[in-house]
Amino acid sequence: MKIFSNTISILDQALDYSTTKQKVISQNIANVDTPNYKAQEVLPFKTVLKNELKNTKHLSAQITNNKHIPFSPSENGTVTIVKNNIQYNESGNSVDVDQEMTKLAENQIYYNALIDRISGKFQTLQSVIKGGK
Repeated sequence: MKIFSNTISILDQALDYSTTKQKVISQNIANVDTPNYKAQEVLPFKTVLKNELKNTKHLSAQITNNKHIPFSPSENGTVTIVKNNIQYNESGNSVDVDQEMTKLAENQIYYNALIDRISGKFQTLQSVIKGGK
């Protein structure tokens, strides 16, 4: 039996995505002066899958041995990639701090909107439990 609606589950997944993105962006900013550090980016799993399907005609995975790793997305449906083909300075670092700060601000707005929405859902549940009082 599900206690919460699909909306709350989707909001939970979106919060996981936003949290992962926040960690990766913060790591990029923290390593802005680290030589040869390659910036990372978080992509939703569906974007990665779409790109892979464009490059292949058929995507399948078969487990033929019990030691094989199951073929499935990460828990929160995201994939972190490393940007290897970009270099912004002579030290080999690929972090553009202005771009990362913009991503950080966008992600913060997204996160705050999700928090407001899930808070509203819980307030509605609380009101229903109290009988509308």
